[in-house]
Amino acid sequence: MIAKIVLLPILSLAGLASQPDKIGYIDLQKAVPATTAGKKAKEVMDAEFKKRKESLDKKKADIEKMGQDLEKKKSVLSEEVLNRKNMELNDEMMKFQKVVNDNQVELQKKEKEVLEPIFEKMKKVIEKVANEKGFTFVIEKQAQNVLFARKENDLTDDIVKAFEKEK
Repeated sequence: MIAKIVLLPILSLAGLASQPDKIGYIDLQKAVPATTAGKKAKEVMDAEFKKRKESLDKKKADIEKMGQDLEKKKSVLSEEVLNRKNMELNDEMMKFQKVVNDNQVELQKKEKEVLEPIFEKMKKVIEKVANEKGFTFVIEKQAQNVLFARKENDLTDDIVKAFEKEK
């Protein structure tokens, strides 16, 4: 669900060459849902998912019923009618799969639409906090597969607090 901010270099104004790089990290998987905007985005996505799931569940139940009815009647149907009904059932299953795939694409698009403004604001807040704290780089913890980092380099909580103040 969370897009990755892979690397955000922060340039200090003076003495960059003489100072060692200070690298911080943020856990966006934790930071975004901790913000008010992230919580609202989750509510929007949950409602959208629920609405689509209800519709898909109904269609799936209809197809399953169609299959069960066909199974019950197959002994009394002619081979020609049975083949036609099987083709109809297969067509319905293929249409359903296409609808499922289309829904997944639409949900991903909606998620991007909902989260993009949050990430744009998050980038600005990360840069501001990093500059204030003297960090040269800020990496995303999950995307960079950080195996070890000191807790004092974790900017997640600071970023969330600053994000909430930005409104």
